[in-house]
Amino acid sequence: MPDEALPTEIELRVVTPERPVVSERTTAVSLPGKDGRLGTLPGHAPLISELANGVLFYDHGGQTKYMAVLEGFAEVLPGRVTVLAQAAEMAEDIDVERAERAKRQAEEQLRQHPSDEQTEPQQTALQRSLARIEAAKQKA
Repeated sequence: MPDEALPTEIELRVVTPERPVVSERTTAVSLPGKDGRLGTLPGHAPLISELANGVLFYDHGGQTKYMAVLEGFAEVLPGRVTVLAQAAEMAEDIDVERAERAKRQAEEQLRQHPSDEQTEPQQTALQRSLARIEAAKQKA
């Protein structure tokens, strides 16, 4: 009796509250999980993971595509990866100068108030700008 064949591709869906960002077939996806990077291939065991701010990348037509993902969750199934992110932006759409300005502004605010317990918004802004800059650098 032959084994059921594993899928050879994964359907990747990335969705934000504003819009769907990606819906493509791929052979591999790498996600920034809260507990470290998560690589998925077709046939991966089902799981749900919280996302960290960072870079998601996947293969598409022989090229690697990069995007910044900011906070959210990923559901991995043998033939599909669904990412529900607070924000997601393809590397080629990122305004690097704007991301650099946001990074400098967040760093300055954190320097001015290093012991302030209310620095979470600045920490989040810094993490987001770093993810956007990292994704944008990958497109080059």
